[in-house]
Amino acid sequence: MNIGQASKATGVSTKMIRYYEQIKLISPAPRTEASYRTYTDNDIHTLRFVRGARDLGFSVEQMKTLLTLWRDRSRASADVKAIALEHIAELERKAAAIQAMTKTLKHLANNCQGNGRPDCPIIEEIANASEKDTPEINARFGVSAMK
Repeated sequence: MNIGQASKATGVSTKMIRYYEQIKLISPAPRTEASYRTYTDNDIHTLRFVRGARDLGFSVEQMKTLLTLWRDRSRASADVKAIALEHIAELERKAAAIQAMTKTLKHLANNCQGNGRPDCPIIEEIANASEKDTPEINARFGVSAMK
């Protein structure tokens, strides 16, 4: 199967397949005499695994570890669970940070007159953000800061 067919079968773009080979996330596909990549059923299965991990937001480094564990039939599920729990914690931190940004921006938007005058607390806050720490801005609006 060529790279286009592998892409269609896995939902991973040809560009990403090439990238994953380049960074050694997946093994480079063997090539024909005409230098076309050829993918086996095992390669397709691996690309589907990578796609699933990517869809869950795992980093490339985490995907490398998960692939190693996936291939190791003597692995401990505790190792996989530890990676998942670490990733969950990171996703929760990111979600909380997005919620904090949303709350701050909503507050600013609610205090912007939205008229023809140039005064705008949104622009003022963005312009002054480099002079302030984000935690201070968030504290001022009652939002907990996330790292």
